[in-house]
Amino acid sequence: MTAATRTAASARTIDTPDGPFTAIAGEDAVIASGWTAGVAELVPLIHRSLRPADADALAAGELGSDASRATLAAALAAVEAFYDGDVTAPDAVAVRQRSGEFLEATWRAMRGIRPGDPVTYAELAALAGRPAAARPAASACAMNAAALFVPCHRVLRTGGGLGGFRYGLAIKQSLLDREARTQ
Repeated sequence: MTAATRTAASARTIDTPDGPFTAIAGEDAVIASGWTAGVAELVPLIHRSLRPADADALAAGELGSDASRATLAAALAAVEAFYDGDVTAPDAVAVRQRSGEFLEATWRAMRGIRPGDPVTYAELAALAGRPAAARPAASACAMNAAALFVPCHRVLRTGGGLGGFRYGLAIKQSLLDREARTQ
């Protein structure tokens, strides 16, 4: 991927009931997102082949194209719709992440987890095609760059414990509670 392609990204932060939420979008997909006010916190999560070449300019809003700004606007509209009660809105947002075969399969499997119906790390591993890979499935959750759009918050420990969450267990619980109310 060329540097010119990599710089076609836009970023913005919005306020949510769970705190600031920032998303970074390329021309046709979200490449990173999470509950932080800092673009700089998200950039290291992006695979190097997708990472904007100049993260400082991205944080200052100096990068982007019409397409990346449109993709970002649609993604953030889905976040707002989620918080307004449409917990399936983020499902329609395209996401692009890169890594090894199992991590990518696990992220795809996460996108199929329905709101209000969380799974365990072991169940996620099975959904990703490797039933004995619960720990690597947990690692896929930890390495997920596109929080909410790839709903790692819907994955729990065996027995129902929350497990971990990059943005804190209070936010994970809030998201799960919000989704459970729609059932």
